[in-house]
Order: sequence, then C-alpha cells, then structure tokens
Amino acid sequence: MSADGFRFELGGRDGAARMGRLHTAHGTVETPAFMPVGTAATVKAMTPEAVAATGAEIVLANTYHLMLRPGAERVERLGGLHRFMNWERPILTDSGGYQVLSLTALRAIDERGVVFQSHLDGSRHELTPERSIAIQRALGADISMAFDECTPYPVDEAAAAASMRLSMRWAERCRAAFVERPGHALFGIVQGGVYPALRAESAAALAGIGFHGYGIGGLAVGEGQARMFDVLDRTVGLLPDDAPRYLMGVGKPADIVGAVARGIDMFDCVLPTRSGRTGQAFTRRGPVNIRNARHIEDPRPLDPDCRCPACAGYGRAYLHHLWRAEEILGRMLLTWHNLYYYQELMAGLRAAIEAGALDAWAAEFAAGQAAGDIAAL
Repeated sequence: MSADGFRFELGGRDGAARMGRLHTAHGTVETPAFMPVGTAATVKAMTPEAVAATGAEIVLANTYHLMLRPGAERVERLGGLHRFMNWERPILTDSGGYQVLSLTALRAIDERGVVFQSHLDGSRHELTPERSIAIQRALGADISMAFDECTPYPVDEAAAAASMRLSMRWAERCRAAFVERPGHALFGIVQGGVYPALRAESAAALAGIGFHGYGIGGLAVGEGQARMFDVLDRTVGLLPDDAPRYLMGVGKPADIVGAVARGIDMFDCVLPTRSGRTGQAFTRRGPVNIRNARHIEDPRPLDPDCRCPACAGYGRAYLHHLWRAEEILGRMLLTWHNLYYYQELMAGLRAAIEAGALDAWAAEFAAGQAAGDIAAL
C-alpha cells in the first residue's frame, strides 16, 4: 500500500533477500537499511553531521521519551523534529509501546491504552493508539509505527494470543487515526511471540487493515538467534511483498545478515552506539574490547580496512588511553566507528544482493567474524 509521495521501490533479489529504495517526504533510503537510534532526538555521542557522514540515511526517535521531554507539542511549535534536531533526512518514530513495558514499573493496560508513571519523575500519563499517532504526527515523523503491546518473553501461548489480539485491535485504531500526508507512512507491527500460528494470524490481520509497511516486533528479547530466525522463516513470507519489512530492535551484525537473507529490509538497534560508549568496537574480524590492556602499545587501527575517522587517524593505543583517561573523545570515536561499520555492512549486503552473490558474501562475513581479532593471535 502506498501513500502519495511515500513509495517502496523493489530492486534486485537474491533468494528471499531483496534490495530496494524507500521514498519519503525527506528523501530516499536505500534498503536493506540500518537506522541509528536517536531515542531522545539525538544519536548519543554524535552530531547529526557525523551520523550522516557514516552513511546513515534515516534515524529512529521515540514517542515515549519525546512526549515526556521536551513534549511533542513543543517540538511541533519549534518546527518539528527534523528542524529541532537538525536532521534533514527521514525519521522513523517508535510508538512508545516497548518503552512503556520496559521502563515503567507502574502501569495499567486495558482496551483503551496504557496509563503509566514516568520513569523520570513519577508523573501520570496515558498513551492510547490515537495519542501515539497524534504525537508522531506532531513530531513530523516520515514513518510512524502503530502502538502495540510488546509481548514479553517467555510467555505462554494463551497470554501471547491475548496480547497480540489487543495489539491488532489497537492497530485498527492507529490506522483510523493516521492522517495521510504526502511522503508519510504508517507501519503495523506483527506480534505473537514465538508461536507460528499467532504470527500468521497477526500478519493476516495487519495485511487486512492495510499499512504502508510492516514491522516485526517482540523478537530479540531473549529467545536467541535460532528461534528468532525460525520465527522470521515462518512470518516474513506472509507479509505483502510490495511493502518494506522492518525487524525491530535487531541487532548484532550476524543477526542482521541472517535476517536480510530472510527478506528483512530495515533494522534499528542501540548496540553500535551503546557498545561504543562502553568500549567495544565491531570489526570485520569480530568485536574488539578497547579496554583490554593488550592495546596499550598497539599503534594499529581498530580495523585496517575501515575508513572511518577513528581508524584513519588514531591507533588502538590512543583509543585505549582515551578510555583509561575517561575522555569523552574515546566514546565519540568508537561510536562513530561502530555506526560506520554498520553502514558498511548494509552497503555490502546491498551490493551482494544486486550481484546475486549473497551466499558467498555471507560466508566470507562469517569466516571473518570467526577468525577473531588479529591482535589476539
């Protein structure tokens, strides 16, 4: 389903994997795509210009956090989220459903929505499907997400079914509340835990309602990679082929490669930025822990094949020094490197799909990760 000005253009395929292009009100996005997480209207330890320099074409922001601080209506008065955070490219906003589950200790869920206490100051708030959509519109998101209940893991099938069906009823209300504007879109979210029949029911319900794209939620919450891939194997093919598919909150590089091979087009995760702030760098030969003392006199870059500023200008010894000295620059450089690595990963996947060589590319990727960091040899 396409909105005026919003379009998903499918390009090459390689098995279930596909490459394409999202057309939005604020520009195009090449897929498969990874979205850096800018929860509170900032990608931590990065300027918007630095984020763009990594190759990122779209970022994610969050309804829950922005409704609490500084407030969606205030952002709207200041010209919308793009102007507020100085990001002129597309923005996807998460609906807030996951944060209500994960951050609020006191909450009440019913058919209307969720009443909860802010994790910031304990103030009382209500978030309904209609309110979530209104907030995302006020923010000016290019892609809004339907408000859902993120089913916890583990959970029995009966509880997963009740949660999923509530989310489907909320999805209908979100679709009714969404105001069509050129270049803007609304994605539904497939739920159902690890139960194939529930995932199929959810996918059919969302396709029947009709969304511009489809998220797959409730994964990467502790079920493990093998089970996550099994859910994707049973779910992705049930979604409309002409719409983008977004695996929410995923993940590690190997998770992304496996999910792309199964037909996923979009990803987001805090892992590259959080890892950068905690001393871990992702490389073509697996992760590097810059806190490790073995880097103390190592002049080599994190990854000799990487062209990011951290690798082009600094050695491991200096990055290790920055970490030990608790200098902010160390966190910034590792974050920049990780986001650059993720964008290079996505570019490699797109090129492999276009060339019909994804299997060979994925095998080479896996071999590099398994080889381990050369400094450890």
